[in-house]
Amino acid sequence: KAVLDVVDAYSSKALRVLAIATRSFGSMPFDTEDEDLTTDQKFAACRKDLRLVGLVASIDPDRDGVPESVVAAREAGIRVVMITGDYLKTAIAIARNVNILQPQDDEQVSAVDCACLRPDGTYLPNERMDLLTSSVRVFARAKPEDKLEIVKSLQRQGAVTAMTGDGVNDAPALNQANIGVAMGIQGTEVAKGASDMILTDDNFCSIVAAVEKGRVIYAGIQ
Repeated sequence: KAVLDVVDAYSSKALRVLAIATRSFGSMPFDTEDEDLTTDQKFAACRKDLRLVGLVASIDPDRDGVPESVVAAREAGIRVVMITGDYLKTAIAIARNVNILQPQDDEQVSAVDCACLRPDGTYLPNERMDLLTSSVRVFARAKPEDKLEIVKSLQRQGAVTAMTGDGVNDAPALNQANIGVAMGIQGTEVAKGASDMILTDDNFCSIVAAVEKGRVIYAGIQ
């Protein structure tokens, strides 16, 4: 519990925490000749009886202009939702730093661990899923398939969705979204191929700027 308390303390400062543990082997703790063993099974056998060495905390600084862009998006009627693989407390701290969560927001309502979307291994019924996604703005410890289900849920509620992504596993959600937005620098070719728009600078601010210019052009056409 003492270690978890330290993890929570660092995570609440928007730090990502990595635990380092060791174990010495005289021989591998599984049958190396057994070709039926999966990588997960081998890893599970190796991670038993580990000795904790320490914790390493790192931070991914907020990009300049992102907090202001999130506020501008909200004022323009755009609801910004963060879906991340980060630990819940880390995700909440980051979301507050960039104004996705506001000071008056209740963390119990506005931020969830994605495990609650699939409590018994299967996703919630559509009605319950839609009720949850209608109020949550931070989804933590998300798997790629969670992104797809969240997009589908928002679309069932009549929302026009834009999804950002960079990995191969993001492709289904990017393709499902009304507007898939791939990262041009860090994004894979698969993600780019599944998207409608590619960010050449991988910057959220560019999305808000594009929306602003698009609305000016649309207003001019009308």
